[in-house]
Amino acid sequence: RDCFLYLFQSRVAKKIWIPYFLGDTIYKLCRKKDIKYSFYHIDKNWLPVNVEQQPDEYIYIVNYYGQLDEDAILVLKKKYGNIIVDNTQAYFNAPLEGIDTLYSCRKYFGVPDGGVLFTDAHFECDMEQEVSYNRVNFLLGRYEKTASEFYPEYVANNDYFDTQPMKRMSKLTKNLLHGIDYEFVKQRRTENFKYLHGRLGKINQLKLKIPSGAFAYPLMLENAGEIRKQLIKQKIYIPVLWPNVLDECAVASWEYKLASDVLPLPVDQRYDLDDMEYIAETMSALLNFV
Repeated sequence: RDCFLYLFQSRVAKKIWIPYFLGDTIYKLCRKKDIKYSFYHIDKNWLPVNVEQQPDEYIYIVNYYGQLDEDAILVLKKKYGNIIVDNTQAYFNAPLEGIDTLYSCRKYFGVPDGGVLFTDAHFECDMEQEVSYNRVNFLLGRYEKTASEFYPEYVANNDYFDTQPMKRMSKLTKNLLHGIDYEFVKQRRTENFKYLHGRLGKINQLKLKIPSGAFAYPLMLENAGEIRKQLIKQKIYIPVLWPNVLDECAVASWEYKLASDVLPLPVDQRYDLDDMEYIAETMSALLNFV
């Protein structure tokens, strides 16, 4: 959110177009900062539809599950001109020259804060640096105990940012990020995605590309909510991404279906192919397919 705010202030834009299929962070920030915004729908290729953008307005493009490759981004840039690319779910997609692009470190790595912004925009501002040593207990605790024990602290850390001014990434997070084997992370996430796609692609209602360093494997199924409950019994915890969409969008909309019927299966670097096999075999038993 700080990357977005810095970028929007430096560009002196009059309005931002935001997809309906998104968490409430951005539009809450827009309301808080009196930034004008409008919503737009996306199609089954994850692309904007019915955007009536004016020359001094920007469109916020979300790279859902890393499904928008370089060519797709360049086409959007040519079509809309003023775009901001949100690679929160595509950390390993390199930014393209002349295209404002932002990333979230927390979505991919065990760090308490931090985002990355690639832009040539600049404005003078005096930002303090975040301090996060007192908000790492939930990250450290899940290495020795169950993640569920620290879920309230995880939620509190997320809520914390709603009340904070724009800040620079903490020294602790910077140091942690310097210690990551990024090639290993990218390879492991890609391999896990490929495995799940090989096993589950035939039942997936989404047509997917295999991204580099995937965020998660989005499996769209009918009755996904009930399947999620069954997976929890097998100790496979699948979140509902952006549950606000279920309250804000029509039941018949594509956005509602994406929020309700997609199971974002984990593929991150904590898991290997044995874990992916367990997920695939569990899904096979639940849905009765080979």
